Amino acid sequence: MTLQQPTSAPVHVRRANYQLAADRSAITLLLDHYARDPMGGGSALPAQTMVRLCDDLAARPFAFSFLAWRGTTPVGLANCFEGYSTFKAQPLINIHDIAVLDSARGQGVGQALMRAVQAEAMARGACKITLEVLSGNAAALKSYAAFGFAAYQLDPQAGQAMFLQKWL
Repeated sequence: MTLQQPTSAPVHVRRANYQLAADRSAITLLLDHYARDPMGGGSALPAQTMVRLCDDLAARPFAFSFLAWRGTTPVGLANCFEGYSTFKAQPLINIHDIAVLDSARGQGVGQALMRAVQAEAMARGACKITLEVLSGNAAALKSYAAFGFAAYQLDPQAGQAMFLQKWL
């Protein structure tokens, strides 16, 4: 599968099927493309990750992905997980990864993926959609803000929420 695509073809977004060979290939190619980008860490995904990824996602009942296609070429990916808001007693959806090919950026692919995620979130009765983004990723921040995402805070006096991690 190639990562080149005609820019004039319309974008079609659909839910990924982790069992379909074309979807599996698209997911791993797009996620690896994202991982190699400076905003994704700047290094290729480990081979073992590429081999296990789709089977591991399929084994998690609250995982789902959307793929954006131009014709038969994948141009974007959103990997998501359903979580739960204890404050609202409702599901929430976290967009864990959103990736768009360099050559397809600025053409509405990310917005189309987020619309698909939002429709799925609404169908699940979710109270919100969350995602993380690097503060230096101005293009992504602009796209997310245009879609309605904003920094999270409960009380302005307490400040904005921060995303932290601890590797195990």
